[in-house]
Amino acid sequence: MTKINPMWQQYPELVPNLTAVLALMKKHIHTDDRAVTEAILDMINSGGKLLRPAYCLLFSQFKPVDDKKMVALAASIETLHTATLIHDDVVDRALTRRNIATIQARFGQDVAVYAGDYLFVICFQLLANHTSDLRSIRQNAQGMEKILNGELSQKRMRYNYEMTIDDYLKQIQGKTAQLFGLACFVGAYESGNSLSFSRQCQKIGLNIGMAFQIMDDLLDYSQSTATLGKPVLEDVRQGVYSAPLLLALDQHQGEFIPYLEKRANMTAADIDVITKLVAQYSGLEKAHALAASYTDKALKGLNKLPDIPAKASLLRLTKQLLQRQF
Repeated sequence: MTKINPMWQQYPELVPNLTAVLALMKKHIHTDDRAVTEAILDMINSGGKLLRPAYCLLFSQFKPVDDKKMVALAASIETLHTATLIHDDVVDRALTRRNIATIQARFGQDVAVYAGDYLFVICFQLLANHTSDLRSIRQNAQGMEKILNGELSQKRMRYNYEMTIDDYLKQIQGKTAQLFGLACFVGAYESGNSLSFSRQCQKIGLNIGMAFQIMDDLLDYSQSTATLGKPVLEDVRQGVYSAPLLLALDQHQGEFIPYLEKRANMTAADIDVITKLVAQYSGLEKAHALAASYTDKALKGLNKLPDIPAKASLLRLTKQLLQRQF
């Protein structure tokens, strides 16, 4: 039985199609290596939030919609997201995600790269079979390019104490917000809306994605490994600096640098000091305010859309992401 994240019990109208998204993804996973197939299926079944396909489905509701088509396109978006997560885990040498061992931890980096590549193929198969024209495929390709550029920017900025909050915002616009924007664009455009309306939805998705990533980075400083399903603040050891740290670091570099200079050799005690300094210098409050500003932009965009039942769900879900503890 395909199960989706319990959060969707609050949105019962989405449950059938989100369940169908996971089922369709699983149906397409059949590599020649049974162990790798099972590992990919384990990741698909591991309780991901399915936010991107949910937004794709909700934005498709502004026109009469072919549910089967939109489920397939939402599945393509989530398949692309899953592929990027697998490759992220390789780059980060991550051992766990969502409280299960990563594919690279179980089978090695080479197998994980192949698994991610395989999911890229599945993504484009779904797109090719269900898009109305080439525009969505073009958007997808452009989105992947921007995601890669965001990741390359993050790599280039590793261990850079002079990194600014603007540098960070450019990074997350690529590596996270683009996929949210793509989900909203595809949902709107492929259900028969105009290009201008679909671009409007894409912009809303970009703002949602920005707020989501800032909140994700904020939770890294305030939640436990067990809650988040990944080692907290591992990014700091790897030289990846996010909003809470950068906003606290801005006027207080001297107090942080003795710890940050240790790079991968930072101890748990060092991480604890950094966490306390971030809190002391209002990094958490400033990051939350930044996430709230992007959420406000998204909500203003949503409020301009036609009044349909899905709009209420979009508003509610977007507000909920700013308040989340997961």
